[in-house]
Amino acid sequence: MNVIVIPARYGSTRFPGKPLVNICGKPLVQWVYERASLSTVADEVLVATDDKRILRCVEGFGGKAYMTPECPTGTDRVAYLAKVMGEKWEYIVNVQGDEPLIAPEVIDAVFATLHSDKEAIVTMKRLIENEDDYNDPNVVKVVCDSEGYALYFSRSPIPYFRNQGRAFKHIGIYGYSRDVLLRFVSFPQSPLEVAEGLEQLRALENGIPIKVLETEYEAIGVDVPEDVERLENILKGVCDG
Repeated sequence: MNVIVIPARYGSTRFPGKPLVNICGKPLVQWVYERASLSTVADEVLVATDDKRILRCVEGFGGKAYMTPECPTGTDRVAYLAKVMGEKWEYIVNVQGDEPLIAPEVIDAVFATLHSDKEAIVTMKRLIENEDDYNDPNVVKVVCDSEGYALYFSRSPIPYFRNQGRAFKHIGIYGYSRDVLLRFVSFPQSPLEVAEGLEQLRALENGIPIKVLETEYEAIGVDVPEDVERLENILKGVCDG
């Protein structure tokens, strides 16, 4: 069974109540849910939340949502449901709850790779096209080996260009088999994870490979209230239609 889980918590430090913010007449979580539902291979789409307001909102527009306890990360929230739902959940894609333009073909590509590479976590990267993104610590960079597996993720500009080259930013979508997901969350926080503030480094430090697919999809998220107007301008054609 292929399952998409959208973790959504109310208490965001930078933007409390973010999943419920109105964007062109619909709450943010509904935009994400409807885009994810366009996946051609997912058997189920659901929201994992610790807040009844989000639960009621999702059920109000006809979506599926489940309550979880408070969890330290979105990955832990997904893993909690994977444990509860049991082995019928074979493959799981964690879609960020603040990306209302998530491309369904990106989700489908992650699922396809999971089916052929069951022992890896699967994620995405995109070519960095400007120096500002390369130097921005909020833009996570990734370097990979010749087979497309991650060597390292960092907030620092990597690789260092003594000569010419290309750099890639990480796109925060994750796919896992149920077994790999539960193994991943069983490990304690790792030293590099704590240093960089990047939980995917916990997987690398504990020997879980991360397959990184290249995409042209540009993740456009909502991190702070100021992002809402910018996103509405992008969605204007959709909203007016």
